[in-house]
Amino acid sequence: MSVSVMLFTSDLRVHDQPALAAAVRDGDAVVPLFVLDAGIHRAGFDAPNRRAFLADSLASLDRGLRERGGRLVVRSGAVVDEVCRVVAATGARSVHVAAGVSRYATRREDALRSALTAAGAALHVHDGVVTALPPGRVTPADRDHFAVFTPYFRRWEAAGTRPVVTAPRRITVPDTAGEPLPARSSVSGVSPGLAAGGEEEGRRRLTAWLARPASGVDSYAERHDDLAGDATSRLSPHLHFGTLSPVELVRRARDKGGPGAEAFVRQLAWRDFHHQVLAARPDAAAADYRSRGDRWRDDPKEIDAWREGRTGCPVVDAGMRQLRHEGWMHNRARLLTASYLAKTLYADWRTGAAHFLDLLVDGDMANNQLNWQWVAGTGTDTRPNRILNPLTQARRFDPDGEYVRRWVPELAGVPGRAVHDPAALPAAERARLDYPDPLVDLTAARDRFTEARGLNR
Repeated sequence: MSVSVMLFTSDLRVHDQPALAAAVRDGDAVVPLFVLDAGIHRAGFDAPNRRAFLADSLASLDRGLRERGGRLVVRSGAVVDEVCRVVAATGARSVHVAAGVSRYATRREDALRSALTAAGAALHVHDGVVTALPPGRVTPADRDHFAVFTPYFRRWEAAGTRPVVTAPRRITVPDTAGEPLPARSSVSGVSPGLAAGGEEEGRRRLTAWLARPASGVDSYAERHDDLAGDATSRLSPHLHFGTLSPVELVRRARDKGGPGAEAFVRQLAWRDFHHQVLAARPDAAAADYRSRGDRWRDDPKEIDAWREGRTGCPVVDAGMRQLRHEGWMHNRARLLTASYLAKTLYADWRTGAAHFLDLLVDGDMANNQLNWQWVAGTGTDTRPNRILNPLTQARRFDPDGEYVRRWVPELAGVPGRAVHDPAALPAAERARLDYPDPLVDLTAARDRFTEARGLNR
């Protein structure tokens, strides 16, 4: 009996799963394997929210495999060592894995290929599993990646996506030892409002969002920046863990059609854009993609206030508190909170990116780090010195103050638009609020930033 191994990483699904389909075709039996990676644990990347979502996702994946006669084999340790042990125990001749883009993922692939070659087995790395369009599939004539989104998007649209792959009907798993599945209940420090994970939940959420009339994909173009309306898909955690296929999302949205669907597809292209940047420039996970010569300020009290949602800027505080409670934050709030840290407080973007990675269930190196760099002006933004004024933005995207009142209950009784600028209230009213004064004056902060970037010269 010929055996292949399907090594799951950030592609925890059975639907539209090209690597799994290839592994099933490749042998009479297949070992669906997930390794609880000791290297990721040592690096501190398995933060509680992602560990809890992962537990949900592995349980869902196991159910999906069992419906087809299979099961998930879970091991703990170094990925290369555990894969080689499975290969040796089963006599497998091939291992299938989805291509990654981070430096960690590519080094893992290289180490796997070397070890498997020595063991007489082959490694097959599959593109188009984690992203809709593989990094490097489209490039400009003179570079190895696109640094500007608009020309990338034109080529991305023209390239199209691969067909959706049908889920295997039957999976036969040889006798292989594994560990019990991890359980969400065993993870401490999880955000109280963290959403459920897993392919079943992701597919349910996608179907409901595509069908929802007032706050689903049909209204996405008009409402995706509406902070209080919460009209985004909330599918980013499922994309991060691969419990949903980005290719299937693109195709189902386009089947739905309309301006909202196209706006949503554009956001999926932004995700691919960041992945192709990181694949070409892995150092951008920690180093400026384009240095601006910044000498970042390091004020621990200000940074702590930002983390805790106590800056005295209500829309920023609302976003930071949503992040802590849900392990997720509205995208417009991500832009505002990041701009406030990097440009208003003029603190190093890496400090903010690390905090987001501590809490975001959808946090990954490509989207988190490169979006932070975009906001900080050290990344691919063609207007690197833009500053998002939080008051202007709040009045535009939370006009009734509903988002702020939801997450900053100290301001629940503040009337009208004053909720966005309680410092402007009469002194007696302000004194009754259990809410801090602003950390900084926004005008003075803007002047400080422009001076630091040398824009006044």
